[in-house]
Amino acid sequence: MNTSAMPNGKCGIRALLLAMLLLVVAPAHAVEIDDLYSAEVPVDPNDSDSRETAYERALQQVLIRVTGSEDAAFSPELKALFPNPARYVLQYRPGEGNSLWVMLDGAAIEDVLRRASMPVWGNDRPLTVLWIAVDWGLGERELLLAAPAQNARKPAGTVDRAQSLRDRIQRVARARGVPVVFPTLAADDDRISFSDVWGGFHERLMDASRAYGSSSILVGRLRADAVERNRWSYYVGTQQRQWAGEAEDAIHLLADSLAGEFAFAGNAGIETVSLSIANVGSAGAFAAVQGLVDGLDMVAAYTVTEVSGNQIRYSIDINGGARRLAAVLDLRAELARATVSPLNSGAAPVRSTATLFYDYRPATRGME
Repeated sequence: MNTSAMPNGKCGIRALLLAMLLLVVAPAHAVEIDDLYSAEVPVDPNDSDSRETAYERALQQVLIRVTGSEDAAFSPELKALFPNPARYVLQYRPGEGNSLWVMLDGAAIEDVLRRASMPVWGNDRPLTVLWIAVDWGLGERELLLAAPAQNARKPAGTVDRAQSLRDRIQRVARARGVPVVFPTLAADDDRISFSDVWGGFHERLMDASRAYGSSSILVGRLRADAVERNRWSYYVGTQQRQWAGEAEDAIHLLADSLAGEFAFAGNAGIETVSLSIANVGSAGAFAAVQGLVDGLDMVAAYTVTEVSGNQIRYSIDINGGARRLAAVLDLRAELARATVSPLNSGAAPVRSTATLFYDYRPATRGME
């Protein structure tokens, strides 16, 4: 990283910065999809062309995740861009049953898409916290958790159907390349209850979701005997959206919404954006902020241009410009949008198309 624009001074954060610039720090709560370019697909042992067919199906699944569009699997335009799927196969091996696991060349696929000005959605994707309350009927109600609480009392059959619902949701989320997490609450944890979710107390849910490092929250209120009455509320940054339908429908809509924000066309130019982050007052805070910036795969390059007190300013070259950078940062629970920057050390101004201001606000408690 180029630090030539660093100002002189003996303020605490400057000293920390000089000591830590050589450290490689993983971004807090970063979610990278490590299987974005692999797929396990069925094969017909009686089909002489089964392997070539499997390659084509694997490519279709990968294109859905990478473009962010469910229609990618059936797009004639994309099919024309990849006439020989076998060309992009890096590895393959037998899967479970009659299936084949295939790893494709992600860099080559992205290059083809960008050259054709098609949308590309990178592998660092916002985590969405799922708060889902289910009314099973006959007085049985449940908050869908990552796993049943050890001391929870459940009627016979409830655990199985809850697990079935979780599996359905995770299956679609994996197919669309959307990282999701169910909350983990102890049986005696009264921070969030069924009533909070069912009653739409979204401020409490947003506060609880900070422990997971995300501002992307999907709230579901489901009735087992009346699917048409299922209600979904999606909160992202300062936006709110309302949906209805099955759990699978909601995850598809979630994926479409996120792809609309974060997938960008291959012909999108690189813009320089000035990013100012305040309230970075300790070594841990700097490590977290530095790791956050390092972990943004849409960033082509960045430089620390100014440090003053507990504030840092970056010059960032980014594909998609300020709007895309803001959309990503707005989803980080540890950052809050600010309106002004008090930086005033006399450093040379950054030539950029836009300036973004954020306050760093670390969560007070970790994920449980």
